[in-house]
Amino acid sequence: MTKERISPIETLRTVMTCLRDPEYGCPWDLEQTPSTVAPHTLEEAYEVVDAIESGDTEHFKEELGDLLLQIIFYCQMAEEEKLFSFDEVADGIVGKLLRRHPHVFPDGTLGSFGKVSPLRNASEVEVRWEAIKTTEKSGSKSSGILGQVEKGLPSMTRARKLQKAAKKVGFDWPNIEPALDKIEEETQELREAINKGYPSSEIEEEFGDLLFASVNVSRFLKLDPEIALVRANRKFEARIHCMEDYIAKSNKDWNDYSLEELDLLWEKAKKELADKKHLGVSS
Repeated sequence: MTKERISPIETLRTVMTCLRDPEYGCPWDLEQTPSTVAPHTLEEAYEVVDAIESGDTEHFKEELGDLLLQIIFYCQMAEEEKLFSFDEVADGIVGKLLRRHPHVFPDGTLGSFGKVSPLRNASEVEVRWEAIKTTEKSGSKSSGILGQVEKGLPSMTRARKLQKAAKKVGFDWPNIEPALDKIEEETQELREAINKGYPSSEIEEEFGDLLFASVNVSRFLKLDPEIALVRANRKFEARIHCMEDYIAKSNKDWNDYSLEELDLLWEKAKKELADKKHLGVSS
């Protein structure tokens, strides 16, 4: 008689239970609370994005495991306080997916999958999705057109959601051109604040306005500003690494180069990496 294999997710939950065991568990894990774990969750989410961008499948798989651990950790702490369980979390998201996909599950059950739905256009599906979300959250304490935008999001993501919420009531630019003009306007206001020696708090405010305007442009372009910045960071890192190689081969140090010479190395790195990208060579 073969022994039934325990699923990996159940094994992971058991490991976390052991880590949080009051007598034999890990002292660090036992000290944690949802609030102390939260920063790690954000870090792990960004590392997943970084792994996706790197194209490294093994790294991607590993980072997904680290992110999954965060969910298990929260659920273990919640179960200890008799708040909710992992199964309840899973049931909750299943129910939400069934409700919000009537074009896939017409009567809101898994058994109704496969029935023909009139909603097949992505735009129509998005409109229906948002309508269902609004209905579900109509009884929440948050109010106003921005009330449903979560406060704990990364700033750029939250800015994009705030703008999308305002768009629903017609408060939005008609097209991308005035949004681009707004970037120029905010850039000029920032330049003026710097040149006139405004207090740092006012300069910070103008800089924030410029970032917010940039997010607006990303929305018109249907780009995620967080992802765009991740890729910009990666590009910057690649060019700096390339410059490091040049400098190492010259048997010199960074301090041996003038700013003008470093600029020339930067341009050389840009060209080299652009040529590699054009040829499909991984840098």
